[in-house]
Amino acid sequence: MQRGLTGHLVPLPMAGERCRAFVPNPLPPEPPLVLDDDLLDLLARANLALGRLDGLTAVLPDPGVFLYNYIRKEAVLSSQIEGTQSSLSDLLLFENEAAPGVPLNDVQEVSNYVAAMQHGLKRVRGGFPVSLRLLKEIHAVLLTKGRGSEKEPGEFRRSQNWIGGTRPGNAAFVPPPADHVAECWGALEKFLHDDKVRLPVLVKAALAHVQFETIHPFLDGNGRVGRLLITFLLCTEGALHEPTLYLSLYLKQNRARYYELLQAVRKDGDWEEWLRFFLEGVEKTATQAASTARRLMALASKDAQRIQGIGRAAGTALRVHQLLQAQPIVSIPVAAERLKLSFPAVNTGLGHLVKLGIVRELTGKTRGRLFAYDAALKPLNEGMEPLK
Repeated sequence: MQRGLTGHLVPLPMAGERCRAFVPNPLPPEPPLVLDDDLLDLLARANLALGRLDGLTAVLPDPGVFLYNYIRKEAVLSSQIEGTQSSLSDLLLFENEAAPGVPLNDVQEVSNYVAAMQHGLKRVRGGFPVSLRLLKEIHAVLLTKGRGSEKEPGEFRRSQNWIGGTRPGNAAFVPPPADHVAECWGALEKFLHDDKVRLPVLVKAALAHVQFETIHPFLDGNGRVGRLLITFLLCTEGALHEPTLYLSLYLKQNRARYYELLQAVRKDGDWEEWLRFFLEGVEKTATQAASTARRLMALASKDAQRIQGIGRAAGTALRVHQLLQAQPIVSIPVAAERLKLSFPAVNTGLGHLVKLGIVRELTGKTRGRLFAYDAALKPLNEGMEPLK
């Protein structure tokens, strides 16, 4: 349905040119969404894929192992959309206090994203609602240090921002003026917690994401926080027991269409086409995540059986292997600290894994060595090439 402009334009006091900012109407859309048979079928498939993913994580031997890596994959992908060149391996090297292969600022930005995500998940699991306060806390952690740390972490913007172009006058999109942000966010928060609004959780998350990106409440980090908002909503609404759905890979691969549809909602009210795109992304992403989890589970089981075949020495090697499932790149000091083992014990365990061909030493040095579980990194690295 074509509804026309889903907000109103307000003039901005710009010297020498006329410029207007867009203030969105409150949710839900008016007139209401039209969920035709095709959209309802797609919604059912997306819910089925989401349910399968959630059910799979419930039977994983250790869901934390999968989540550790999957959260880091999402951090890298979401940051790549914003222009960083960091890879998953760069982040894992950074966490082992080793030099990454890209500028430190890029990896610090990704590391901040991991910390912001973990902070938000801890709050959500503790029963804290998705709210203004929560998103400000997440934003404060996201920009805590490194690039963007000077752009008012944890605070709504007090100046005008824009998307594309060199100034509001030639921008692709100009969000609400700063003095409208609190009111717009208040309306979005009301929508999120209004029991009278009876919408499927995936539809609610789809609408909320567009509204957040349209308000663009922060000076920096809006895209990353807006993508996290989707996952936090699915967790708080009970659609996911573990935070296993992240759409950044899908949005990265379809970014031109994504931006086009955001604008189509604002200019034409085409919520239905956006919803179609979003639900297709949920179905595809949930299916991919479940496939990755199964592959990693099968790999870990196969390699554990090989390790058990070495006999009495298998005990320590199995413990190191368990750590490598969660951290596919590790140093001896980090492994010793995490496992509460001596350096010689860890070194011996890693030596067995190297002989079995399960682990590869990366540096070729005698000191400061790093070990990679390449077979576990392979499925995690799919789709992780930096944007050009």
